[in-house]
Amino acid sequence: MFIVIEAVINCQQLDVCMRACEIELAVFDYGGVLAEEGFMAGLNAMADRAGLDRDFVFQSAREVILSTGYLTGQGSEEVFWDQFKAATGIKGSPNGLRQDILSRFQLRPWMLELMQKLQTLGVGRIILSDQVNWLDELEARDSFFRYFDQVFNSYHLGKSKNDASLFDDLLKWTGVQAHRAVFVDDHLPHVERAISRGINGIYYTGRDDFLKRFAGFCPGIED
Repeated sequence: MFIVIEAVINCQQLDVCMRACEIELAVFDYGGVLAEEGFMAGLNAMADRAGLDRDFVFQSAREVILSTGYLTGQGSEEVFWDQFKAATGIKGSPNGLRQDILSRFQLRPWMLELMQKLQTLGVGRIILSDQVNWLDELEARDSFFRYFDQVFNSYHLGKSKNDASLFDDLLKWTGVQAHRAVFVDDHLPHVERAISRGINGIYYTGRDDFLKRFAGFCPGIED
């Protein structure tokens, strides 16, 4: 059961006077929402160095991370890189290539400030990420898990957001009713899967649009 801690709203502390949120739980993707999208940016850098089409490299990586089972912890990083390099012709050591990606995942400070506001308002905060073991390494580097109540990573769950039943699992794990939760992701099909389970969804396209949409659930949060 997910426990929502009641909080007294202090307007001076938050710098805004917000009415109570209509949600109990806010669920966020990591790359592309909480942080800059390092996976795509890193792959783009690899493609540019090799003189390859960016979309070809990205789609190749996506297919390999799924087919090897690496995304859900059923395959190894070594096999992923071997098959990725074979599919694209990209050269480089696994460590060098992974640093191309990890170095480009940079947390958005304003998102962490938002997490603190939500905590004060008594709203639960969860990461639901289709990541691999890299998310644990990024936590070791940036220490951001402390801003969240729970972190769910496809690598450890054995299931990704490509499976709509994961959102059923999420509701079961947290004990929150679907209409009292909101899910934020920069990949539209994931948002659509959450909505199909009755969860409110926000397709992340940028800061201003996101804050405007999120304020529909927590009035004043964008100020």
